[in-house]
Amino acid sequence: MTKADIVADIALETGLEKTEALRAVEAFMNSIKSSLSKGTNVYLRGFGSFIVKERAEKTGRNISKKTTIIIPAHNIPSFKPSKTFVAEVKSKVKIK
Repeated sequence: MTKADIVADIALETGLEKTEALRAVEAFMNSIKSSLSKGTNVYLRGFGSFIVKERAEKTGRNISKKTTIIIPAHNIPSFKPSKTFVAEVKSKVKIK
């Protein structure tokens, strides 16, 4: 599913024009990105949490040059689905 598919679904379900639905989806995504870039987690009850995870400094290896490098500590965005969301997906998705 792409962003265009999501916009089309929202427009169909709510009766909004596609341009209005697109603005709403963009605003939602920008709000999440803005919160995470400030270090604030986003919690959506019944759906999941967008969180910032801290990665510790570690040593990496460049195999082709046979050298080691230090990968500095950094933060990455992550999504953790809610238990009800996971249960719903498990019960409905059939693995082929």
